[in-house]
Amino acid sequence: MAKASARSKSSRKSGKSRKSTKSTKSTKSTKPSKSSASSKQQRPLALLFPDLESELATTRRMLERVPNGNNDWRPHTKSRTLGELATHLAQLPGFGLMMCTRDEFDGLAPRPPEPRFTASAERVRMFDELSAQLRGILQQMTWDQANAPWKLRLGNKVVLNAPRTQILRTAFVTHSAHHRAQLGVYLRMLETPVPWSYGRSADEEPPAM
Repeated sequence: MAKASARSKSSRKSGKSRKSTKSTKSTKSTKPSKSSASSKQQRPLALLFPDLESELATTRRMLERVPNGNNDWRPHTKSRTLGELATHLAQLPGFGLMMCTRDEFDGLAPRPPEPRFTASAERVRMFDELSAQLRGILQQMTWDQANAPWKLRLGNKVVLNAPRTQILRTAFVTHSAHHRAQLGVYLRMLETPVPWSYGRSADEEPPAM
């Protein structure tokens, strides 16, 4: 009888141990991973636009090099003038602001006239002001705002409907890099030193890290 009692106690302990193990496994499986929790705690700016500051700085270096007195110069009759291209590039943070603060944009709606600058420093000043405003908005952006749909309309026709941050990446960051490359060609043709961007240019080395 003593042996039977011992086996019974051992069986009960084994059963408790199995239940405890199952409970522990179940608890572990329902806990979110540390990386997932960390991602939710970080704002969209940190995860989706870690290159924002370097992109803004690269654009600013390019705008600073635009030579004064050449606003009407263009490399081809079908190309924008130097002044038009540089001003458009300087305005792009404003496009980013519009995407952050509005849910849609009508490409056929009336627009205010584009500013005209006589000096490169004026253009850089506008770029700095718009960049500062955009930086502040992005720093406060929530995940709900980041994932909200953003629409581009042409009147009643919706031609683009995608998450806000996807549009920001395409229509602001990538768009800026596209026009910076064009501006670099303009500078080269005007015998103006081209600044470094993602690496060295023929005229300039990146600063030592």
